[in-house]
Amino acid sequence: MTFFRNIASLAARCVDVADCPDCPPGLPGEDPAFSTAVTALGAKLARADGRADAGEFAAFSEVFQPDAASARDIERLYDLARQTTHGFESYARRLAKRYRSCPQLLEDVLDGLFHIAGADGAITIEELDYLVTVSDLFGVSRLTFRRLKATHMGLAADDPYAVLGVAPDAPDEVVRSAWRSALVEVHPDRVLARGLPAEYVEVAHAKAAALNAAFDAVRRERDLSHAAG
Repeated sequence: MTFFRNIASLAARCVDVADCPDCPPGLPGEDPAFSTAVTALGAKLARADGRADAGEFAAFSEVFQPDAASARDIERLYDLARQTTHGFESYARRLAKRYRSCPQLLEDVLDGLFHIAGADGAITIEELDYLVTVSDLFGVSRLTFRRLKATHMGLAADDPYAVLGVAPDAPDEVVRSAWRSALVEVHPDRVLARGLPAEYVEVAHAKAAALNAAFDAVRRERDLSHAAG
């Protein structure tokens, strides 16, 4: 897929074609506004942690695949954009406005930005803050962002979704089912039936408390007043 066709001419004319109210026809790679915004967002993300190296541009190229004819112009624009993070919100807003009817595409762009942020082996707090802001400007749900974050960074051991063993964007009924099934497995009668010593019942109680706390955390986050019903 050619994402960056005509980007050089767009940059030279400084034409703001991002005000179109509907998603343009054809592939996003044929849309100069998409190319400009994605290049700027990727470059400015590379600067978010105070440094930008060749590895991040390589990751950018791997994800967004500029065609050979445009590669030099893309790299030139990338080098210019990565001098500062200033203005990245404007690019995110323009992309969100132009592709607001294409939420999956915006999610794909955010997924690609996560890949770029992790190109040097770790996603810093500054980069994560940048990604949160872009996600909010894109209108991506917090649960979807949490899933993308977990895909690239993993879930913390004490994350309620990790405790319940479900994805952050799992449907409500899946979360509820996982909670109930896990509680059954740590019920004292089930523990003893598996031949474990009586002392292990205390461990089971602790696990049950952790499961209930995790479910309560998810319920508060999602405001699932019906969840325990």
